[in-house]
Amino acid sequence: MSQRLAILDDYQGVAYDYAPWDQLADDGIDVTVFSEPFQDEEALIQALRDFSIVVAMRERTAFDAARLRQLPKLKLLVTTGMANPSIDIKAARELGITVCGTGGSPAAAPEMTWALLLAAARNLQFEGNAMRAGRLQSTVGFELSGKTLGVLGLGKIGTKVAGYAQAFGMDVIAWSPNLREETAAAAGVRKVSKDTLFREADVVSVHVRLSERSHGVVGEEELRLLGPAGILVNTARGPLVDGDALLRGLNEGWLGGAALDVYDVEPLPAEHPLLSAPRTVLTPHLGYVTAESYTRFYGGAFEDVRAWAQGKPVRVL
Repeated sequence: MSQRLAILDDYQGVAYDYAPWDQLADDGIDVTVFSEPFQDEEALIQALRDFSIVVAMRERTAFDAARLRQLPKLKLLVTTGMANPSIDIKAARELGITVCGTGGSPAAAPEMTWALLLAAARNLQFEGNAMRAGRLQSTVGFELSGKTLGVLGLGKIGTKVAGYAQAFGMDVIAWSPNLREETAAAAGVRKVSKDTLFREADVVSVHVRLSERSHGVVGEEELRLLGPAGILVNTARGPLVDGDALLRGLNEGWLGGAALDVYDVEPLPAEHPLLSAPRTVLTPHLGYVTAESYTRFYGGAFEDVRAWAQGKPVRVL
């Protein structure tokens, strides 16, 4: 008896470039690729109701308990990466759905963070658009050397970003709820309080993991401490930052700027006010969109599906 596999949110149409999905026919698995996000809940349920296997790309499509209960044929849910807060793992387990993860690139997100930080410091997105419109040198940027970077979350990504900052001659300070002095010292970073981080930093880069506790960890109080010369960089998750406060800060001028790759709603709607907010660098969640990352994501997902089909699931979450 054949099974149906859905590969979700392949916006670029590249899933088949990075894994041999056709080989799953040998396991009796038919593959369908979805290249557009679902418009609403009903469309998603209707599209996926006959699939027993789903491969999800990061948090592009969420699977909470209510949604999982409406997919009674679903038996295997694969997420790219080894953590996905948009999947209710407990509910999946209770419903008999195996959830597996994949490896990922250790370099993609930190490099994207640094690209955004440099773009914000030199106003590259604005200046590029201005040049195409016939204007030259509209703004004055700032140098990173001698400035202070505040790293919010000194995990694997935050530590790499701290290393880049040190190579550029920046002082680096860090805070997270469970950051230990020795961890900060090992990275050559000074541990500070949360308020001190936003008060002293010229740029704050967000790298904490999204959870109920960290939702909105950067609010108006923190953004006001960062101030009219400060830049916020977020390549982690949109809901970590109070979006309304961020917009007010940008529009009212009490926040210097923002460089963002993640948002509360993705894809960002065409009418979203962030798209017209001043002093922003905005990219469409490109942090993991590299050939190397996709090789690990899609290749790992293929391995997960094949191992599960053969009764030996791997990387179970």
